[in-house]
Amino acid sequence: MLRRIKNLLKDKLLLIAIVITIVVLGLSLIKMPETGVTVANIDKVYHSFAYFTLTIVWLLSFYKTPQKKHLVTLSCIFFGIIIEVLQTVLTNYRTGDILDVFANSLGSLLALFVFSMIFKKKQIN
Repeated sequence: MLRRIKNLLKDKLLLIAIVITIVVLGLSLIKMPETGVTVANIDKVYHSFAYFTLTIVWLLSFYKTPQKKHLVTLSCIFFGIIIEVLQTVLTNYRTGDILDVFANSLGSLLALFVFSMIFKKKQIN
């Protein structure tokens, strides 16, 4: 079963990574509806999750070149910084936030850690 999933995704990981990047960009720049329910700083969890997902998919798309994993992670962090700047410059309903940059970076670094642990374990076996 896992082999079938791997074969299915093998040639599509780059496309999936591009689509997720576009989705993160879009969600970061559109006006989000008000839900009426507020939880303090829950958006930081969303940011971390989004950038964990973004980074892990990009890392998986470059899994054959693991020496690029730090470059991929730094690129995702830089992408998050650019988006925070774009929120301030392009929109009047979103604002860039340094805490969002930290949450994005935390998600990306966590993805790097998880990716490294998975492939470290795989290399041992």
